[in-house]
Amino acid sequence: MKRTGILILIFLIAISGISGQTSQKIGQQLVAFMHTLNADQLQTVSYQFSDTSRTKWTNLPVGLAKRPGIRYGDLSEQSKIQFHHVLTTLLSSQGYLKITGIMMLDDILNEVYETAYKKKEINDEAIKYIRDLNWKYGNYYIAIWGKPGGTNPWGFQFTGHHISINVSALGDNFSVTPFFLGTDPAEVHTTKYAGLRVLSKEEDYGFQLINALSEDQQAIATLSRDVPADIITSPNSSQRLTTYEGIKASDLTSDQQEYLKYIVTEYMNNLEHDKAREYLDKFYKTGLDSIYFAWIGSYVAQKAHYYVINSPGFIIEFDNMGFRQNGNHIHSIWREKGNDFGEDILKEHYLEDHTH
Repeated sequence: MKRTGILILIFLIAISGISGQTSQKIGQQLVAFMHTLNADQLQTVSYQFSDTSRTKWTNLPVGLAKRPGIRYGDLSEQSKIQFHHVLTTLLSSQGYLKITGIMMLDDILNEVYETAYKKKEINDEAIKYIRDLNWKYGNYYIAIWGKPGGTNPWGFQFTGHHISINVSALGDNFSVTPFFLGTDPAEVHTTKYAGLRVLSKEEDYGFQLINALSEDQQAIATLSRDVPADIITSPNSSQRLTTYEGIKASDLTSDQQEYLKYIVTEYMNNLEHDKAREYLDKFYKTGLDSIYFAWIGSYVAQKAHYYVINSPGFIIEFDNMGFRQNGNHIHSIWREKGNDFGEDILKEHYLEDHTH
């Protein structure tokens, strides 16, 4: 064999053991994280997989809604470092920076309000209410269900103000939805952080698509109703999108379809390459006749607006109204239909369990 051929063979052997994100690697990182905890912390973070809190989530500040698990801010530096290894195994660089940016945005939000209070732009009652919401970088919670990486189902949740990541795993398969991200403010207008936008492309690509449509297409895509005060598929289980509204992807031009793909890719590429590719492959295999895009509200920034991309396999919602802040408070969500909290991948397991 020629020297070049030998070098290629060595390279292929070397990379054969290298793979992207897998449920096994995520589980290994979680186990390594758990090994950094003391006995009391390990008890606090660990739950049975059957615990009913596993399939509950909220995006509210911890001052309004308690969370299961251990508080991130109470971890040692070693534990924090190892948990960041969990996040960087699950997430792409853009997803990781969004998550950590949202956490830091809570401290910025406190600074924005405290500055406004000093300027007497808000009163004593308002600042007390805001302080009691208890949002800050450390107030995020980690809960682990079952034994990560084992043969039985397991998962973990990372949650707090404007973050809810829900991983459910069995064998080589895992689910990451509901996957909720939000920002307040959507764009920082005061303090040294003025101009910061943590979730910029989710918004920008939406505007690109709606403004790329003709007037006739906009009339089909735009729904005549008030912008929702929150995403419709919020943690309230009674809120569901059961009908398809707006314009079909098949009725878009090829250029307009590219803008639609930009949006979908932005959400799915928050995950590390392998899982993002898996979801994108499913999206591209979905017939364009069954994907719908709908818009509510203004076509310009800094005014309330909402969009939804809906298909049989997934749903994406984006709302920039945020409890009526007129377009400066984002809530967004990506859901895999039928597989929230691993529903689909666990179905066969539960059937086999019942049989035995």
